[in-house]
Amino acid sequence: MPLSPRETQRLHVLTLLESGKTTPAEAAKALGVTPRQLRRLRGKLRRQGPTALAHGNRRRAPAHTYPASVRDQVVAFARGKYAGFNDVHLTEKLTAVESLAVSRPTVRRILRAAGLVSPRRRRPPRHRSRRPRRPQAGLLVQWDGSPFAWFEDRGPACTLQGAVDDATGSVLAACFRAEEDAAGYLELLRELVGTLGIPAAAYTDSHGIFVRNDDHWTVAEQLAGAQEPTQVGRAFQALGIEHIVAHSPEAKGRIERVWGTFQDRLVAELRLAGISTMAAGNAFLRDTFLPAFNARFAVPPTLAASGYRPLPRGLDLDRTCAFHYERTVAADNTVSVFGTVLQLQPGPHRRGYAKAPADVVQCLDGSWRVYVHDRLVATTPAPAAPAQLRARKRDRRPQAQR
Repeated sequence: MPLSPRETQRLHVLTLLESGKTTPAEAAKALGVTPRQLRRLRGKLRRQGPTALAHGNRRRAPAHTYPASVRDQVVAFARGKYAGFNDVHLTEKLTAVESLAVSRPTVRRILRAAGLVSPRRRRPPRHRSRRPRRPQAGLLVQWDGSPFAWFEDRGPACTLQGAVDDATGSVLAACFRAEEDAAGYLELLRELVGTLGIPAAAYTDSHGIFVRNDDHWTVAEQLAGAQEPTQVGRAFQALGIEHIVAHSPEAKGRIERVWGTFQDRLVAELRLAGISTMAAGNAFLRDTFLPAFNARFAVPPTLAASGYRPLPRGLDLDRTCAFHYERTVAADNTVSVFGTVLQLQPGPHRRGYAKAPADVVQCLDGSWRVYVHDRLVATTPAPAAPAQLRARKRDRRPQAQR
């Protein structure tokens, strides 16, 4: 049996001791053992020869090793049912679903021995200073979209839009959309505000959905000293939400890391569930994935008190989280918006509204409303099958010509 370098050194020192070239005290000091242990080693060498210095557990299976059947099961699941899952995700499934009580290091060791690598590469961490989390839930909510092959080759390419609380890391709301659009963010805002309350601040990138990036200024904007906001920006203002703009992907790294985890875990879960449509994916997100994800990854805030504000009495979320267009009422008491003509009903004492400024609102269900002097004067029912809404290009004509 070949000896290790340490065991070979022991044999060398003991050989010198046996030949009288060193003393027992010097040999014990050189080997780092007590005089009693030195006597035991000399006795083993004399009785059994050099091989007696080899460790007694050499070539023995460890007492805590897993049976070959368990190792085969782990490899079979990694290659079959849970193909593409990373090591931690696979370990969770093996423990919770397959009743295989194995640790993550064990799974990793078994998979590497079988030649299976994790689909998600992890680089050594680099030192950087991270912005501390806000102390209370609701003080800052990050908004972003992630275009990705969420359904792989089973379904359409789409974008996942979501909102993440900065203090806890909880994904507050998310939905699949054909493309990143204002209607998706307005739906998420309506869901978040209606469920949790109004957050103090919103953190977004400088996408045109959130920020005006054009150089056109109307006369009214020049007089006011500020451009009119986008549709989503207007909703933030109406709700009293401070809008903070990040100017680089690194600045919103917290939500970018969430997307990285989703692109790993959510894609695997959708594949496992056999989901291939956005409608089914949205239901899976809402009912299954997000509750489990938040339970697994969310952290408690520093301060337990919530930073979400209750909705003001009488606030109409359907009107707030909607598309707004300014128009002027025509002489026949109609307003026209993108080819749709809306007839206004007579006011008190059959009063007309000709030449009055109107706020024309397209709700998220596709219905229209017209407000004059904050009074609702016309509505249309929601279409049976509404098309996906989108923000229309800004009308640059003077108000009197609209």
